[in-house]
Amino acid sequence: MTSTTRSPLIIGNWKMNASLGGSMVLLQALAHYKSSKACELAVCVPFPYLAQTQEVLAGSLVSWGAQDVSDQPQGAYTGEVSAAMLQDFACKWVLVGHSERRQRHAESDQLVADKAVRALACGITPVFCVGESDAEHEAGEAHDVVLRQLRPLLDLGADVVKQVVVAYEPVWAIGTGKSATPEQAQAVHAFIRECLKQSGAAEVRVLYGGSVNAANAKSLFAMPDIDGALVGGAALKAEEFLAIAAI
Repeated sequence: MTSTTRSPLIIGNWKMNASLGGSMVLLQALAHYKSSKACELAVCVPFPYLAQTQEVLAGSLVSWGAQDVSDQPQGAYTGEVSAAMLQDFACKWVLVGHSERRQRHAESDQLVADKAVRALACGITPVFCVGESDAEHEAGEAHDVVLRQLRPLLDLGADVVKQVVVAYEPVWAIGTGKSATPEQAQAVHAFIRECLKQSGAAEVRVLYGGSVNAANAKSLFAMPDIDGALVGGAALKAEEFLAIAAI
């Protein structure tokens, strides 16, 4: 997994799954994480649990972030959360453009790039999500879709692109229990790497997201252009999440 200059990164995305008591148990287990290798571990939690997450994980080897951010700095945007607010809770990461946001909230490619810029302005690393639907996958359009989604980010130039993390999450493999084969994932990751290289940002880390678990992580991480994972359901189980990080 990854090159000598791209350190492995595992990020757990809790999505809309948590309770005050349940998250406490999970966070306390993660706070004891001791890495035997140079693998970064992080969790992106629901907004209401950021204060708790900061309190429990502060001083540990696990960093934290949020699952979305507004493209606006402040103002009359009811229900939105700004990057400055995330900064108040020492967030290191924020997901932008997750497929569920793109689909359910009709987020455009440009909006996702705008959110990434807003996060960077507050010192937060955006995890820029891309990926094709089942129909697009069957039609052989994965590369076209991914490039379209990346384009507004790439157009910002190498100095910006170098500051992000990209996550490839084939929509047809999210929450379905059907992960892309390592070879399928590697093919798209290699394409993303080439796009980044042409933009002067070849060493940006590219994570795989799509039903990653302790059973399939090793074969995925063996691929040369897969630098880690954006983990969904398995991130809600401390033992399994830590097992993925240990691979």
